[in-house]
Amino acid sequence: MFLENPGIYYEIDGNKDGTPLIFLNGIMMSTASWNELIPKFDKDLKIIRYDMRDQGKSSKLNNTYDIDIHVEDLKILLDHLQIQKVNILGVSYGSQVAQLFALKYPNRIEKMILPNSTDHVDNYLSSIGNAWKVAASLNDGEKFFDISLPYIYSPKFYNENMEWLMNRRKMFKNSLTKSWFESFTRLASSNETFNIKNKIHLIDHKILLIAGEKDIITPPENIKDMHSKMKNSEYIELKDTGHALFFETMSEFCDLINKFMK
Repeated sequence: MFLENPGIYYEIDGNKDGTPLIFLNGIMMSTASWNELIPKFDKDLKIIRYDMRDQGKSSKLNNTYDIDIHVEDLKILLDHLQIQKVNILGVSYGSQVAQLFALKYPNRIEKMILPNSTDHVDNYLSSIGNAWKVAASLNDGEKFFDISLPYIYSPKFYNENMEWLMNRRKMFKNSLTKSWFESFTRLASSNETFNIKNKIHLIDHKILLIAGEKDIITPPENIKDMHSKMKNSEYIELKDTGHALFFETMSEFCDLINKFMK
């Protein structure tokens, strides 16, 4: 389905009258990224997937912007769906949008699940983002994969799933277009000044923070620090997983979500 203004593509799965859980994508993701996970979620959940602008099937922006733009888009989508209170699952970039939404519209949220989260973009994360933007400037899916993806998966996953990864590499070659790279670059530039370290204590919803033990993009120690500031948060660390922990441990990840939602 497509919401014309602001140009948001969304899908709804599961129990149409169930507990609403909306997914906020990571920066390289789209609604399709969740396809393998959807059957593993509790059947009582009403699962809402959507592409932020500059992602997937949603509208593309022509100019640079701040990550805050997605906060208002999310509110418009929830109003359109007539959902007053929602549960949010925000991954990485999506977790940043979720936190900003929680600070601006706290009464619209029930629970939050924030895998691979951060409350600020530090110099190291900024440098990774710059490397990704350089890779995107090559307009080559295979080169983008070779430069960007080793940051995302754990060494264990790389060593045990090379065939799967090479199939992903081929998919990148065949599907990533010049328009995708331009959109990605705008997204990767939108959160360069993201920093709410001094505000996250104000987010008092029930929160599940999930860290990957081997994640170098949003390291466990940073997420533990967030946990110490969020009074109603729970912290779980998944062994031998990287930044793409929900791909690396699909069943365990979905089990955690189902348990938390109950």
